[in-house]
Amino acid sequence: MLIGEVARRSGVSARMLRHYESLGLVRPSGRTGAGYREYADEDIRRIFHIESLRAVGLSLREIGRALDDPGFTPADLVDDLVRRTRERIAAETELLIRLDRIQATDPAGWEDVLHVLAVLRALGSPSAGARQRAALAPVDEVPVEALVEAALDESDPVVAGALRWALARSDGSAVLLGEGLGSPQAAVRERSVRSLAELPGAEATALLRDALASPDAVVRGRAALALGARGEAAATPVLVDMIVAGRNDTDAADGLSVLAGDDAAAHRIASLLVGRLGEETTGPPARGRLTQALAGIPGATASRALAGLLGDADPAVALTAAYLLRLRGDG
Repeated sequence: MLIGEVARRSGVSARMLRHYESLGLVRPSGRTGAGYREYADEDIRRIFHIESLRAVGLSLREIGRALDDPGFTPADLVDDLVRRTRERIAAETELLIRLDRIQATDPAGWEDVLHVLAVLRALGSPSAGARQRAALAPVDEVPVEALVEAALDESDPVVAGALRWALARSDGSAVLLGEGLGSPQAAVRERSVRSLAELPGAEATALLRDALASPDAVVRGRAALALGARGEAAATPVLVDMIVAGRNDTDAADGLSVLAGDDAAAHRIASLLVGRLGEETTGPPARGRLTQALAGIPGATASRALAGLLGDADPAVALTAAYLLRLRGDG
């Protein structure tokens, strides 16, 4: 089969076939009487083999090794190819994300594009000062997706605070931040809930309510503290758990005081605290914290509970109850 026919049937141009020959990848098995290249069936199969290997990303030099080196190990080359492909995909994905973020700002001209690029680069800068300045840029100059990504990655507390402040002034960040609550990384989950806690609006509140069921105690606690400050009664059981566990118990007690804003709520919270006081698994330190938490709960239920603790077997609990009753004017 002559080179023109091979090119037509294989889809490989005659020029590329000559290039393969110059590299020693394919050598026509014979020549016609007129000196034209003549390809045998085995040559055609080798051409298709070369094209298949090119299709998966091998270079012509690597293809030559794969075809002719008897000691060649395919697994090593495939491993390297997988690594290079992943790196290329990651780079192209990053480029696509960056282009999407530029597009989201609806740039009017190249000056706007360059400005957004500068802000995006600054958000990823190794300099904490540069990241902070980028976070404090006008809201319409920073894509919200970039702010969320930066906030979930930021470890510097000052920069993190600036990013949360920027997110609180941006639209559409709540849902994006909510995705961070399911991250496999504990630090990302905490940054997510901290940022949501500073966002206003019903969307952020709903995500914080969902976070009360998180298996991560830190996430549950931060969500409960934020919801308590917003008057969300759903936070009550988690706040009580925090007092028992001794985790941010002072803040949790303050949250319960906010939630005990009417007689019904005060009765419900006081009853919950008393119930935990009576559990056999509640140790002395936790009973002391629960007793102190009753101080911030108004109403007769809390007063009766404190009076009942005056004869408690734990002297510290009894003394605390007596002191609190005097402060309430009940002692």
